[in-house]
Amino acid sequence: MTLAAADLGHLPVDRRPIGVFDSGLGGLTVARAIATALPRESIYYVGDTQRCPYGTRTEEEVRAYTLQAGRWLVERGVKIIVIACNTATASALTVAQRTFDVPVIGVIAPGARAAVHTTRSRRVGVLATNLTVRSGAYTRAIQAIDAGVRVFGCPASVFVDVVEDALASGDRLNQDWFEDKGVFMTPAVRGLVQQVVRPLEGHGIDTVVLGCTHFPLLAAPIQEALGSDVRIVSSAEETTSELIETLRRREQLAGSDAVARHRFATTSENIASFAVAGSFIFGKPLRSIEHIELNELEELRG
Repeated sequence: MTLAAADLGHLPVDRRPIGVFDSGLGGLTVARAIATALPRESIYYVGDTQRCPYGTRTEEEVRAYTLQAGRWLVERGVKIIVIACNTATASALTVAQRTFDVPVIGVIAPGARAAVHTTRSRRVGVLATNLTVRSGAYTRAIQAIDAGVRVFGCPASVFVDVVEDALASGDRLNQDWFEDKGVFMTPAVRGLVQQVVRPLEGHGIDTVVLGCTHFPLLAAPIQEALGSDVRIVSSAEETTSELIETLRRREQLAGSDAVARHRFATTSENIASFAVAGSFIFGKPLRSIEHIELNELEELRG
C-alpha cells in the first residue's frame, strides 16, 4: 500500500522525523524505500557501524544496543522508530515497544507477510544472520500467518561481511546497486553465495526471504544461486507499507507541503567512508552526518 503526496493534504500533519535504526549501513535499504514512498517525510537514521555486525553477538548485547539507539532517537524527537535490522528486531522489538512512548516497527513481521503472500508451495527459505535464524523469529512470524508453511532457515552472516568489506573498499560505489544488479556479481561473491545457500536446496522452496537488510545488495548473486524459479522477497517495501498505515491511523503524516530533511548519525569515526558507502545504498548524497560516541550511547540506560 502506498499513498501519493496528493492524498496527504487533507490529513493533520506531524513533521517530526521518522527514526530508522540499524547495526550499520544495511538499514539504508529500508530508509531508501521509505524516502521513495514518502518523499515529504524527514528521516533520522542511526547506524551503529562501530559495533556491527550484530548477527554474531549475544541477544543481551543486541537488546542493549537497540535500546540505546532508540533512546537517542527519542531524545531527538522522532515520531516513530523503524528497527531496520532483522537481528535487532528478533532480539529487541518487544522490549523496545514496551520501553518507548512512540510506536516501534520491526522488519520481520512485514517480511513474513511478504513471504506468505508470495509462496505457492508453502515452503519458504530464510537467509539471515546466525542470531536471527537461531532465534526462530521468522518461523514464528510466518507460521502465525499460515501455520501450514514450512520454514527453512539458512545462516548467512558472512553476507554482511561481504557487503561491508565491499563498501569499505570503495569498489564501484559510483554505480547504483538498485539499478545495476551486477554490482556484486563477481566470481568470488557468486561462488560464496552458491556455497552458503546450498542448505536450501532440495526442499521444494519457491520463496526466500532476505532476512537481513544488507542482503538486498546481493540479490543478483542470490537469485542466480537459487535459480529463476525461486522468488526473493525483502522486507523494505512491506515495512514501508506498515509504516505508512501506522502514521496514517495516528494522523502523523507530514503533509503534502512538507520539505523532507534527512539526517544521519553513525558510531563509526570515519564519517567520510560512511558518507560514500551510505550514499551508494541510499541512492542520493548523505548531506547531514554526525558522529555518536559509544560512551554517549552507553550512558542512555534510563
